[in-house]
Amino acid sequence: MTLIPELEVLDGFYNADEGDRIFRHLLHEHQWPDNRYNVAGRQFILPRQQTWHADPGIRYSYSNNLLQTRPWTPMLSEIRSHVEMHLNFLFNSVLVNLYRNGNDYVGWHSDNEPELGEQPFIASLTFGTERQFQFRHKQSSANGQILLRSGTLLIMQPAFQQHWLHSLPIDQSVTEGRINLTFRKVIPLAL
Repeated sequence: MTLIPELEVLDGFYNADEGDRIFRHLLHEHQWPDNRYNVAGRQFILPRQQTWHADPGIRYSYSNNLLQTRPWTPMLSEIRSHVEMHLNFLFNSVLVNLYRNGNDYVGWHSDNEPELGEQPFIASLTFGTERQFQFRHKQSSANGQILLRSGTLLIMQPAFQQHWLHSLPIDQSVTEGRINLTFRKVIPLAL
């Protein structure tokens, strides 16, 4: 399904049984760190839990917060290969987010950090409970939302980050967890 040219949704990229298996594995076997981080000497609590996995030498930061790079796990490598084969595109990193319930969220943003280059191509996989993914145009009043179900692959074409903001808002009716994997290709920047 294509909603806008820059966004494509593939429902059922993983079937329900496989999606449930992956969700349970990541929820119980993945090592989730403390969700506190520092910006300008002040400590904040991230409204979700996350880990960053990448090929050797790949570093990534957002909001001036350098993420600790972890190696690929066997499960993440398996999923990465499946996504890469389907999209015919190679990724070198994945951001793994755990939204424990509807109080966990991510605010309006674009994934437009310099490390992602001028035209970032991002593949986002959802496992667990369904949540609303919202998007709004940066210049016009255009907006929309997509209900992302477990096993859905959301493809953000390069122009999406240029023209649109997106978020996963608070939804207090949601009592179950959701895990999201956003595969990216980070461009190593000169130090």
